[in-house]
Amino acid sequence: MTETSIPPRPSSYDKKVGLVLQGGGALGSYQAGVYEALSASEYLPDWVAGISIGAVNAAIIAGNPPQERVTRLREFWEGITAPSALWPVSDGPITSHHRRTSSLTSMLFGQPGFFAPRAPTFWFFGGKVTSYYDTAYLKSTLERLVDFDRINAREMRFSVAAVNVRTGNFAYFDNAATKIRPEHVMASGALPPGFPAIEIDGEHYWDGGLVSNTPLQYVVEYMPRRSRLVFQVDLFHARGRLPTDLEEVTERDKDIRYSSRTRAATDMLRHMHDVRHNINGLWDQLPEHLRQTPEAKFLYNFGCVTTMDIVQLIYRPTDNQGHSKDYEFSRATMKARWAQGLADARATLLASPWLAPMPPEIGARTFDVLRDSHGKADMMMPATSGKGAHH
Repeated sequence: MTETSIPPRPSSYDKKVGLVLQGGGALGSYQAGVYEALSASEYLPDWVAGISIGAVNAAIIAGNPPQERVTRLREFWEGITAPSALWPVSDGPITSHHRRTSSLTSMLFGQPGFFAPRAPTFWFFGGKVTSYYDTAYLKSTLERLVDFDRINAREMRFSVAAVNVRTGNFAYFDNAATKIRPEHVMASGALPPGFPAIEIDGEHYWDGGLVSNTPLQYVVEYMPRRSRLVFQVDLFHARGRLPTDLEEVTERDKDIRYSSRTRAATDMLRHMHDVRHNINGLWDQLPEHLRQTPEAKFLYNFGCVTTMDIVQLIYRPTDNQGHSKDYEFSRATMKARWAQGLADARATLLASPWLAPMPPEIGARTFDVLRDSHGKADMMMPATSGKGAHH
């Protein structure tokens, strides 16, 4: 093995592989770069789940054969970042002026193959509208780039999340139970008031990020549980510099809001999985007469012997990108984010810290190779694991 080669995946490491994609608008090209690295590894996902722009990337991945996925992702991202004919944006060096111009262009004219502003007649003649933009272009793009018959053939598990506008309930659209259509993907990214709610079977749905910006919990806790290696690709990062002006304040505010919810969800899942191992360990130590008590039987249903490795890949820009970074769709910025995702994923695969033996007392561990150059796992306090085989 050379210094730069990715360690081979041993046959003993038999965890299923999941890919979890967070929402984040224009930042989503980072996820495409991550997938490009995974596509050349021995860790192709068998389950991909996404929210908002993560749902779009997930649909392109699940809706194409493996050898075409990166090409289709690139076609999507290059298509929606094509400069506007009305106000072209330079494809040169990325400056703060470049970013502001690009985001303003997106607000005024939309993005090709993605969304367009409502016609002025809606505003001037009393028409009732519930969004600033029309996303019909996105439906056409999805129909062109995604084979929904392939998704519904269930070769790969596919899940996206949205929020029911009427009830406020979180809903998952999963090809294990639902025939997936473009509308399911669009619903997951229908962020109000910019984008309109999407009607599905008589109900209307908004962006799943209104409730949770990551589908990690759904993948990890789905029953029956399987031991999994999950690549969690986030687009907002918790750590950052102290802001020095109002633009940096608004950018930092957005990062903290979205990343804190993801971080809290990850910490909770890791803690709960270790609790499940504790329950299983205690069950093995109970005498038979105590196992027959209602309390013991109730707790037994929560026990678990599966193990989870959660690998975090987080977009951490090296410069301040402003509060409008998630709708800054310039071609140059898209390419830079894609390249960073590719580099970060390759570095993570080179380290492959999940190949270290799982301590028997641990149910779940998380890795952030780019934050910790040693790839040290972040694990909860040791828990007693048992030998049961339920869940």
